[in-house]
Amino acid sequence: MRIGAHVERVDPLAEAAARDAEIVQFFLTDPQGWEEPQPRADAEAIRASAVDVVIHAPYRINVATLNNRVRIPSRKLLFAHARGAAALGAIGLVVHGGHVSKGDDLAAGIDNWRKAFQYAEEQGGFPVPVLIENTAGGDNACARRLDSLARLWDAVGEFGAGFCLDTCHAFAGGEELLGLVERIKAITGRIDLIHANNSRDPFNSRRDRHANLTQGKIDPALIVEVVRTAGAPVVVETPDDDGGQAADIAYLRQQLGR
Repeated sequence: MRIGAHVERVDPLAEAAARDAEIVQFFLTDPQGWEEPQPRADAEAIRASAVDVVIHAPYRINVATLNNRVRIPSRKLLFAHARGAAALGAIGLVVHGGHVSKGDDLAAGIDNWRKAFQYAEEQGGFPVPVLIENTAGGDNACARRLDSLARLWDAVGEFGAGFCLDTCHAFAGGEELLGLVERIKAITGRIDLIHANNSRDPFNSRRDRHANLTQGKIDPALIVEVVRTAGAPVVVETPDDDGGQAADIAYLRQQLGR
């Protein structure tokens, strides 16, 4: 179980050293943009480093939507970021579960997820595991509630899709953390990555606002138990004011006896 943080993309290895992180997650491009990733000058150093790497896909990607002007570019951009992640030796590419618009059929959005994996298969397959992340809000989200996640996994599980569990998103999205790992694994069979985040907002608030591990609305012991039970690599996406991420990493190690 390696523990680390989401960091700025300019010099991720320096960011890892500053936090004593064993794993780093970062964006390859502007997370709010549509740019394809370009080769990095530090790619060889990142591949050779002992620090594991996870890439987070841009937030704009939504392969579930019925809007062709968003879905088709999203499908292509997801594959481009998977190639960029592979060039760095990344262990996975995290992407949000996406949603359909109000009034649209969620089943059609889930089928669009299947088509995204089929598109990748036509290109030779995703070169790194794609880790679908649960989200905090939206009645039309594909990966907020476990009933929707089960429908999604029926569509994409056969393609080897991975899963990233965000503790803040689950709590804010209305899922109890106690026993959550077991409930998710009963659906997906796997949890590949944990985003260990506390929440600034109450249970079922549908608000995605992260807090440091001991400072939010979630009992920190519940977050630690999720991490311990999942046994997967851990990334904190918490505020880094005054060394907050380094403190969160140290807290998890202390609580887990590492």
